[in-house]
Amino acid sequence: MEGMIMQAFNGISLGSILLLIALGLAITFGLMKVINMAHGELIMVGAYATYVTQLLFKQFLPPTMYSLYFILAIPFAFIVAALIGMLLEYLVIRHLYGRPLDSLLATFGVGLILQQTARSMFGAPNVGVEAPTLLRGGLELFGMTFPYTRLFIIGLVIVCFLFLYLFLYKTNNGRRIRAVMQNREMAMCLGVSSRKVDTLTFAVGAGFAGIAGSALTLIGPIGPTIGMNYIIDAFMVVVVGGVGMLAGTVVGALGIGVFNTIFEYWTDASMGKVLVFALIILFLQWKPSGLFSLRTRSLD
Repeated sequence: MEGMIMQAFNGISLGSILLLIALGLAITFGLMKVINMAHGELIMVGAYATYVTQLLFKQFLPPTMYSLYFILAIPFAFIVAALIGMLLEYLVIRHLYGRPLDSLLATFGVGLILQQTARSMFGAPNVGVEAPTLLRGGLELFGMTFPYTRLFIIGLVIVCFLFLYLFLYKTNNGRRIRAVMQNREMAMCLGVSSRKVDTLTFAVGAGFAGIAGSALTLIGPIGPTIGMNYIIDAFMVVVVGGVGMLAGTVVGALGIGVFNTIFEYWTDASMGKVLVFALIILFLQWKPSGLFSLRTRSLD
């Protein structure tokens, strides 16, 4: 029984990490239909922003304030990644709308540039980020230990999802984003500036990638290629859940995380990944549009 509970917790933990990574990709891919292969490097930017925040706290602030660095690192990672995302949209993506293959190649090249920039600034070897004192150890419950870092990531994912939901459904900018997502031409006829919406959407998606990178520093060391380890899984989550659908992203992330841990428990890590891919292929044969699909007259 304890083994099953721990496997379920590990599955939810992995699913929450995938959800945090895929949140930004879901709204970006869903709105602009841009295959952003640099999303993994935006995750890397958030991870290094957290690392820099840690170094600044160590160097300029007293040791008693060191545990507070992660509280400031999360919004700092969001801002830095969002600014780079806005710059990427303004310089590259804006000129490639409606050309998915060109945008794929361009963002792949941008990702390589960001990786090399990180190597030049921080070096090629991985670096470690120390978890704050409050997140060290674990919660003892019924003879099982639940790491505080994993519990914190699950809580962070819940907060980010609620923030994104309120932003999309309770604010004017969110309504504009959903209007452009459903019918770009009609939204433009009603006075919505699609160019501003695209920039805002890409910035928000990049910012959530930065938060995901900040969370990944709690799991292990970070390096210039940290985003490449998760970008394929993030695309799988978006495709399985349904492009641009938040509810589908949640279900897809948790489902992939749980199935991945179950398959790894009965086989090994490599075979578990193979079985997850096979299951996704079979599922997409049954529902090509994913778990949830966006229905609008423009699509009809």
